[in-house]
This record gives sequence, C-alpha cells and structure tokens, in this order.
Amino acid sequence: MELKHVNATVKTPATAFTGDVYMTPIYNGAGPSRMAVALVRFTPGAYTNWHSHAVGQTLHVTDGVALVGTRDGAVVRARAGDTVICPPGEDHWHGAAEDTFMSHLAMLEAKPDGGDPTTWLEPVTDEQYKAANETSGS
Repeated sequence: MELKHVNATVKTPATAFTGDVYMTPIYNGAGPSRMAVALVRFTPGAYTNWHSHAVGQTLHVTDGVALVGTRDGAVVRARAGDTVICPPGEDHWHGAAEDTFMSHLAMLEAKPDGGDPTTWLEPVTDEQYKAANETSGS
C-alpha cells in the first residue's frame, strides 16, 4: 500500500482550454497500470478544445453541470454523480455549463507504447458552445 499526498493544482493551458480551468493530478499509473486520473475544475462557461483519446476517457462529474459534445452535434448534460464514457478515438469536448462551476474526475489510460493518449485539436467555437447550452439534455 502507498499513500499519495495531494498534488499541486495547476491552471490548464489556454492552448487547449477556453476560460479558467484548473487540474489536480491524482494518479499516473506505474507499470503495469497505465491509468491516469485528475480532478479538473471548470469555472462557469469554461471548456476544452476538441480532442480525442487513443484508449478512450471516462468523466465522472463530482460537482455542477457538465456539457460533453461530439462532432455530430450530440451534447450530454451530466450532473454530479453522472459518468460519461467517451470511446477511443472519438472527437469530443467537455466543460461547465455557462451558469455553474463544474468539476469532474477525468480518467484515461496511456497508450501501450507510453505515448501521449490525448490528441488536442481546434477550439470549440462560441456558436458550438452556445448551442450546447441551449439544446443539451439527457
């Protein structure tokens, strides 16, 4: 057994996020585990760029209301206690609804070759984010 003390929280880079987003690393697997877990906190109206994960990503909402969108325009509105599973290779984005903070546990696996499991893409447009807030449901 090993006790891991809380890691420092960092502000996420503006190159991959719109608005203020903070991340606290929780766990980065050491072989044979490839699991990575982080607590990510979004201020109201903050969200990620489009991105995908080689081995998929699981988002467990711990506070607030999350929006998770895909290229086909589908948007899920997830609340505290809900879990959203993003399959491998699916372009998606996620963030807080425009009127609430949101926190989630982001869980993913590193690629088997040890490479970066996340491919960052272009920013979500203001129009896409606005439409997600207006039309999302679950």
